[in-house]
Amino acid sequence: MANPMIEKYKHPVWFYLLATFIPWAFWFLAGYISHITPYSDHYLNIASATAFIGLLGPVVVSYWFIRKNAYLRADVYNRFFNFGSIKPIYIVLACGLMPASILLAQAISLLFGYSASQFVITGSFTFISGIFPVWFMLIIAPILEELGWHTYGTDCLRSRMNVFKTSLLFGLFWGIWHMPLAGIRDYYQSNIVEDSWIYGVNFLVSIIPFVLLMNWLYYKTGRNIILVTIFHITAGFFNEIFATHPDSKIIQTILLLLLTIFIVLNNRSFFFQKELTGLD
Repeated sequence: MANPMIEKYKHPVWFYLLATFIPWAFWFLAGYISHITPYSDHYLNIASATAFIGLLGPVVVSYWFIRKNAYLRADVYNRFFNFGSIKPIYIVLACGLMPASILLAQAISLLFGYSASQFVITGSFTFISGIFPVWFMLIIAPILEELGWHTYGTDCLRSRMNVFKTSLLFGLFWGIWHMPLAGIRDYYQSNIVEDSWIYGVNFLVSIIPFVLLMNWLYYKTGRNIILVTIFHITAGFFNEIFATHPDSKIIQTILLLLLTIFIVLNNRSFFFQKELTGLD
C-alpha cells in the first residue's frame, strides 16, 4: 500500500539550504568568539550560547514548513505515538544497538593490546560545552536535531528517492553540516580533529552506516520519531561515558559498516525500491 503522506514533504532544496546556512552562521561566529585572545571562560560561554542557537536551526526550519499544513502537523504528531504497530525487536535495537557496538568494539580492542580500563565509567567527558553541562548537550542536541531531520528533513528526500539514496545523501549533508563545529574551541569535533586527522575522518565515515541504520529503524517503525531520537542519543552518550580509546571508535565504525552491509544486502527491496509503502 502506498504511503501518500510522505509525498507531501515537498521542499528538500529549501529545507537543506536553510537548515545548513542558519546553523553555519551561528557556528562560524561561535568559532570566532571561542578563539578570541586572551582566552577565557567568558568567551567560551558566549560561544556555546551562540552555537546552541545555531543548533535550533533545523527544528525551526522544519516547524516553518509544517506549521500551516494540517496534514503534516497531524502526521508528525501521530509519529510520536505509533508504538502499537512496532515490532519489539526494533525497539530493542533502537535502544541497545549503539551501546552494544561500542562495548563490542572495546572488547575487540583488547585483542590488540588496548586497556580494559576502557570499560570504566569515568564521570568525565572528552569535550566541554561552555555554559551547558556536557551530559545535557549529549541529550538535548540529538533531540533538537531529530525534531528537524525526522519530522521533515528525511521524508522530503524520501519523497523523491529510495531509502538507500536518501540515507547516503543525508549522510553526506550531515557530515558537511557538522564541519563548522570543528572550529569551536574544545568542542567534540574540534578535539577529535586536533587529536589526529584519522579520528576526524572516522567521524565522517561513521555517519554513513549510522544514518543507514537509523533510517532502516525509522521506516521499519512506521517513521517513529521517538525511537530514532533514542538511537541518536545512545550513539553519543555511550561513546562518551566510558574511557573509550579513540581507536576503539574506529573499530566501532568497522563493525557498524559490516552490520549495515549485511542489513542492506538482506533488505534490498526495502532500501532500493522507490515505492512509498506504509512501513516501507
